Amino acid sequence: MFSCNTSTSGHSTFLLTGFPGLEASHHWVSIPINLICVVSILGNSIIFFLVSTDPALHEPMYSFLSMLAASDLGLCASTFPTMARLFWLGVRELPFDLCAAQMFFIHAFTYVESGVLLAMAFDRFVAIQDPLHYASILTHSAMAKVGAAILVRAILLNLPGPILLRRLLFPQVSVLSHCYCLHCDLVGLACSDTQVNSLVGLVSILLSLGFDSSLIMLSYALILQTVLSIVSPGERLKALNTCVSHLCIVLIFYLPKLGLSVLHRVEKHSYPALAVLMANLHFLVPPFMNPIVYRVKSKQIRQGLLKRFQQKRVDVS
Repeated sequence: MFSCNTSTSGHSTFLLTGFPGLEASHHWVSIPINLICVVSILGNSIIFFLVSTDPALHEPMYSFLSMLAASDLGLCASTFPTMARLFWLGVRELPFDLCAAQMFFIHAFTYVESGVLLAMAFDRFVAIQDPLHYASILTHSAMAKVGAAILVRAILLNLPGPILLRRLLFPQVSVLSHCYCLHCDLVGLACSDTQVNSLVGLVSILLSLGFDSSLIMLSYALILQTVLSIVSPGERLKALNTCVSHLCIVLIFYLPKLGLSVLHRVEKHSYPALAVLMANLHFLVPPFMNPIVYRVKSKQIRQGLLKRFQQKRVDVS
């Protein structure tokens, strides 16, 4: 932490942090991280392309899946550039404006993903609770409105963050805790009063991740209640199986965030490298795992992918 004696507003430089104690091995450490990023981009691009071009996948569940893939691509695009700059080029400096912009997009795409997971939970609830009216409730128009609402909410909740940061005073040079910019990290580095910023950040999280996770848990409680009322064990298992993929990606999205939160409060200073690794994984794992989960668990996605390969082979022949 640099001195606040020479603090400025909006003209600070932030230094990215890699893995403490492993600076000499950053090139080697970054190889698996870069591979995860590349696989995430390829996997989500394939999912988005398949759902967009295959008429058989133009169903509510797969439309929400394409939104999830788009948010994962946005999250990769927001985090990967500074990781590559740090690990491969050794460039740590990041101007205030770029840092604030990255912070906005990282949090916005995170909130979009959380909103899409909530929409997918509602999709599963309607499919199990009221299958006869499923198509009439989740129309293309309704899905477009839900997608627009999720995007607008993410923008509105994150817009005050960068604006309020500009009124704070920072040291001319500040060291970040991660290899990207986060709101809580920047607020913690400020030399001036941050009560308003902290309150806005807390409200933003409660109205997004807190609200979404609560409704997702409520949805699954209602789904479980409906499933338990089904008499046939076979039908009960079939209904539960339709939720497995979504439940997996919900856990993949929220558990790393919970683990990172606990680590920051308990052992962050004792194991700084572990804290940085968890911070990186908590953004890298969901975009990496989501396409894998749906390709493994979704027969329609596998069939669509196989059909594309067969069509490509025929075209080449």
